Amino acid sequence: MTDRAPTARDLARETIRARITDAARARLTDEGPAQLSLRAVARDVGMVSSALYRYFPSRDDLLTALLVQDYDELGAAVEAADAAHDRADVGARWVAACRAIRTWSLAHPGDFALLYGSPVPGYAAPQETIEPATRATLVLVRIVMDAMDGRDAPTSAVVPSPRAPGSVVDGAIDYIRSRGITRDAPVEAVMRTLMAWTAVFGTVSFELFGHYVGSVTDHERYFDLVVERLAADIGFAAARPQIGAAD
Repeated sequence: MTDRAPTARDLARETIRARITDAARARLTDEGPAQLSLRAVARDVGMVSSALYRYFPSRDDLLTALLVQDYDELGAAVEAADAAHDRADVGARWVAACRAIRTWSLAHPGDFALLYGSPVPGYAAPQETIEPATRATLVLVRIVMDAMDGRDAPTSAVVPSPRAPGSVVDGAIDYIRSRGITRDAPVEAVMRTLMAWTAVFGTVSFELFGHYVGSVTDHERYFDLVVERLAADIGFAAARPQIGAAD
């Protein structure tokens, strides 16, 4: 037995729902998740608010639809990046998956804020958001499990490639010196401290919300360096990102 084909009415309803979620996503970028208003979204799509309630009975219903859509989009992007590489090439898969997280997030800052920013006051995500929310994370978990397959748990970190972070973290080093903490801050120690603080999603979050201003001069290069060292700390070598002849 197969599902029935969608009717013209079904398709029209989905088209309107898509217009509503598109307008809501634009407002996420402009105003942030906490300010999302059904009345404002209704105006954006040329509807009266009472008509919009037929598609999303409450703001929470709209937020849930946005969460599921966003998590699924992000998950699909990360899955596709992973699938583009041979399963045995865990280093390339790791870099590709992490980069896909950053690429999607930078392209959808308002959606990222909904997924990973401050909780929306009065809203609790329902059970239906859990599976979509795990898609991107599961890709990273699988890569690590494949890297560790047939091996003992790592007892020490793999030594990362000898490329130095260079000027990428000069701003952070200057700040440490200016605070009198130390006059001799090893670049790698600073790098690893930042890594431990932010990790993959934290690094993206800090970039999107402007917390690296004055510390990081090249966000893309910094992110790739974090990803490489995270893999090394876990116990496998990430594929070296191609980020310039000077490296």
